[in-house]
Amino acid sequence: MQKETAKNGSSRAPVLTVKDISYYYGSKQALDDVSFKVWPGRLTALLGPNGAGKTTLFSLITRLFDAPTGRIEICGRSAAEWGAKALAPLGVVFQQPTLDLDLTVKQNLRYFSALRGLKRKDADERMMRALRALNMEERVSEYVRALNGGHRRRVEIARGILHSPKLLLLDEPTIGLDAPTRTAIVKHIHELARVDNIGVLWATHLFDEIEPNDDLLVLNRGKIVARGTAKDVVAETGAADLGGAFRLLIGGDTEEDVAA
Repeated sequence: MQKETAKNGSSRAPVLTVKDISYYYGSKQALDDVSFKVWPGRLTALLGPNGAGKTTLFSLITRLFDAPTGRIEICGRSAAEWGAKALAPLGVVFQQPTLDLDLTVKQNLRYFSALRGLKRKDADERMMRALRALNMEERVSEYVRALNGGHRRRVEIARGILHSPKLLLLDEPTIGLDAPTRTAIVKHIHELARVDNIGVLWATHLFDEIEPNDDLLVLNRGKIVARGTAKDVVAETGAADLGGAFRLLIGGDTEEDVAA
C-alpha cells in the first residue's frame, strides 16, 4: 500500500483511492476521469447536485457496478483483483433504506453480524456500544417497522460500523430527516471519524452538513470541479460561504441550494 506524508508530517496510507474513473450509461457519461483519496480520521464530503454522479460513484466503490476504466482501492486492495476480501474494511449506509422492517433492531444487527462472521457475544457487545452512541440502546427490542425515519437511519449507521470498518460510505444519509436529527447524525459521524480513525466519504447536497475543516470534493456533471478543505475551497472562490462557493463552481442556482 502506498503511503504518503500527511500535513502534520506523519506517514499514513489512504483508506480509499479512486483513480481515473469514468462511467457511461449508454451514451450518457455519468463520471468523467474522477480521482481522489480518502484518509483515515477524516471526513471527506462529496458535494454535488442531484444527477452529479455521486450515487454512481458509490455503486462503483461498492462493486454494485464494475468500473470499466481506472482503479479503485480500499486500504490498498482492488476489488477487481481481491474480490470480497477487498471490501472487508468497508461499511456502507446507502441512500435507500435496507433494513428488514419485520425484524427487531437486534435481529437486524445480529443478522448482519453473522454475515460478517462475528461471534454472537462479540456481535452483541458491538451492537450495544454502537446503539448507545446513537442514543438507540433502549430501542434494541423494537421492530424496525415501528421506528420513525430518524431512528431507522441510526440503526443503519450502527449496522455500518458493527465490524469496525476502516472506510465508511454514506450516500445522502439524512434525506427526509428533521433538522435536529440531521444535526445529531452529522455530529456523531464526525466524532466517529476522529475517535475511531475511520475514513468517511459522505455524499450530500446540504451545505450545513460540512464542517470548515472537512475535506471537500465538489462534483458536477460527473467531474470534480473543486477539492481541498471546505474553508479553502470557499476562500479560493472568493465567496462569502460554502453555498456561494458551490453556486459559483457549478454555474448557477440549483434546487438543492434552498434546502441548505
